[in-house]
Amino acid sequence: MSATLKLTHRTIGVEVRRGTYEAIVDGKHAGAVELNETIDITVEPGHHTLQVRNGRNSSRTKSFDVAEGEIARFRCGGKSPLPIFLLSFAVPSLALTLKRE
Repeated sequence: MSATLKLTHRTIGVEVRRGTYEAIVDGKHAGAVELNETIDITVEPGHHTLQVRNGRNSSRTKSFDVAEGEIARFRCGGKSPLPIFLLSFAVPSLALTLKRE
């Protein structure tokens, strides 16, 4: 049996980075998610890493564990407070946020 990673691209307010986000699971491309959409990615039970990318911008890598038949839910977006948004042009890993729901 397998487990599911559910990734939602949603934000509150104005979204500057509206493009498609690439989902990277365990260092490999696993899918892409558009603004206001959700994708399901089938993963094996166990420990995994997740990162989202949009061009040169990327989130920090998040680790998660998922059991057989379980669903791990994450929400991603590009909205951040103004100082972090401005700093993200120099440090791309600050550009996108990734939160476990």
